[in-house]
Amino acid sequence: MAAEPQSHPTNPRPDDEASLACVVLQSGDAARVHPIGSLDMATVPVLERQLEELREAGFRRLIVDLGGLWFMDSTGLKLALTWHAAAQQDGFDIAFLPGPPAVQRVFELTGTNEHLPFIDP
Repeated sequence: MAAEPQSHPTNPRPDDEASLACVVLQSGDAARVHPIGSLDMATVPVLERQLEELREAGFRRLIVDLGGLWFMDSTGLKLALTWHAAAQQDGFDIAFLPGPPAVQRVFELTGTNEHLPFIDP
């Protein structure tokens, strides 16, 4: 029987547009991270810490759901590329669920949407 997904909110509601919260759903050796808010230079450390904690806890598959973002700049793009490279080197899986059009535009303009593992919701 499959384990029930567990939710662990980290600041589930951002206080303002300059903040970021992460909701985590865990199932077996997989974790889905749902950042909510704005992903930029000031908030990237929140998502970075969450991903690091999940890897340290032994999760082998990470899914980053970008659907809760209303803004992402190049630091969010760099985080995605860095974690994708780390997954290839260290043997864990990472995938991304697309964000809203404004967020996906960052990936499209840079051509990285063709190099990162985006999956259907």
